[in-house]
Amino acid sequence: MFKRTLLLSLFLIFLLAACAIPQPPTTATKPSSLTLITHDSFDVSEDVLQQFTAETGIEVKILKSGDAGEMLNTLLLSPENPLGDVVYGIDNTFLSRALEANLFSPYEAPALADISQSLQLDPTHRLIPVDFGYVTLNYDIAWFEKAGIDPPDDISDLIDPAYKGLTVVENPASSSPGLAFLFVTVGRYGSDFPAFWESLRANDVLVTEGWSDAYWGAFTVGSGGDGDRPIVVSYATSPVAEVYYNELDAAPTASVNTKGNSFEQVEFVGVLANSPHQQAARQLVDFLLSPPFQEDIPLHMFVYPVNSQANVGELFQTWAEVPKSPVVLLPDLISTHREEWIGTWTDVMLR
Repeated sequence: MFKRTLLLSLFLIFLLAACAIPQPPTTATKPSSLTLITHDSFDVSEDVLQQFTAETGIEVKILKSGDAGEMLNTLLLSPENPLGDVVYGIDNTFLSRALEANLFSPYEAPALADISQSLQLDPTHRLIPVDFGYVTLNYDIAWFEKAGIDPPDDISDLIDPAYKGLTVVENPASSSPGLAFLFVTVGRYGSDFPAFWESLRANDVLVTEGWSDAYWGAFTVGSGGDGDRPIVVSYATSPVAEVYYNELDAAPTASVNTKGNSFEQVEFVGVLANSPHQQAARQLVDFLLSPPFQEDIPLHMFVYPVNSQANVGELFQTWAEVPKSPVVLLPDLISTHREEWIGTWTDVMLR
């Protein structure tokens, strides 16, 4: 009798403990649609997401929410009543902040077996790698040939008097590539990074609010010759974008891919913990990690697929050189110092 009573008591304790653990809301029926919250740069072929709908009967609605930082801020405003089910595009510069807010449910997607461990920065699998790319310097090949000046092959070149007035960068407080380039300088110079920026300011660097203003407005190639800056902070894949969109036989630009001159950006996908459609949302994550979607990424968002089974295509293989030894800053370090570094940069460059 005592044993039966003890077993019953233990059972009730475990039952109550299980009930006390927060469980994501769920519905028994398959939803007619899922909302994918993403950044403004998200792009995909029209028929790709329709393939998911054909396979599952679930429509995918896209909700663009600014850049990665703006998107995360939107999610933090209503964690209990999220605007969607799955999030695409939080990157490693905001990873720790997103995880600390407990916005996502863990999911060990089968595709993780085909994703490099070096990209899996969240051991709890609440945020799963979905694509990656590199921020680095780009330059106008023809401009430097005509000027008879060697193009830069290191960020230290930018403070040389020979490069005065040649560079445009983005504000790290308002631009994702601008922030990544700030991280490059932190990785290279440590606590002395403000001195680099002071020298760069003295060398007449131009600062813009965003990538579009820099690349399409000030950069000599992107502006069609109307700009006056032959060096720009952009992406290692920008040369392939020039070839693709302008139907060229050779890239008019090149990226600086030497050691310590780039920053690897990893973007993640995750299921919102308070989505009522957990199982369906996991199906969408599986699709976003599958080769049909992953192979659509390179020539639409000009970043690399994370699935090793996905083919990047001939143009990427020819023109998108992978940088050597990019700067690495751990997400926790970024989370701790991001605002401090941006504040220091602002003091040096804008005040």
